[in-house]
Amino acid sequence: MVQDAATLSYPPLDDPQRGRRKLPRAVRERQMLEVAGRVFAAHGFHEASMDEIAQDAGISKPMIYNYFGSKEGLYFAYIELAGQRLLSRMVEAARGVDDSHEIDAEGRLLASSLAFFAHVDERREEWAVLFAELAARGGPFFQEVAAIRRSITDQTAQLFDLVLRRAGVSPDQVGGTEALACAFVGAGESLANWWLEHPEETKEAMASRLIDVAWGGLRHLLRPRSQPSGEDRRALAPVDRSRAE
Repeated sequence: MVQDAATLSYPPLDDPQRGRRKLPRAVRERQMLEVAGRVFAAHGFHEASMDEIAQDAGISKPMIYNYFGSKEGLYFAYIELAGQRLLSRMVEAARGVDDSHEIDAEGRLLASSLAFFAHVDERREEWAVLFAELAARGGPFFQEVAAIRRSITDQTAQLFDLVLRRAGVSPDQVGGTEALACAFVGAGESLANWWLEHPEETKEAMASRLIDVAWGGLRHLLRPRSQPSGEDRRALAPVDRSRAE
């Protein structure tokens, strides 16, 4: 179930200025970003206090500036970390579906959708920061987050293309799948935010709802065809969703 960001706790970082063991730079940087993400999620970029981040991390404020240069640099680094972590999880989940040694577009779509909701479930503060930037069009970090969304949309469109080709339809015949992929990704974002207010729902149920959106859109693209063949029906039949769980 979705965790409340306010209940998460982070151990103080080892600060050599306090006589503690010195951590490798990469480890210390990651720990500072995790704490900063919680503060950004709770207060937003402008209201977040560098003093609070330093205190919660158990380090000095000058150390944060030494690592990231500025508050903007710290925020950008966190957005980059959060976005890449989400994208990597979805890609790895999709690649893990290959039961028949053939490209299973439907299974990969379900697996990536389930990975998305699992990530939102486990990392609520990351999603809160990412979605805030997506919603704030024209904000200083919108382009960085929009690039992550474009990557997800492009991968989704490729999977839709594969589904259509299996049904004997060229994506060009129906004007491409970019619009449907954008709608699918947008629906996923909206469902994720709805889910945060309905934590009694499972991530499997949320992924299932999102997949239903995809199947409806794909069937609509095939509607102009006179009589679907047996291969068409198999390509667009409801996927066995237990395989991605």
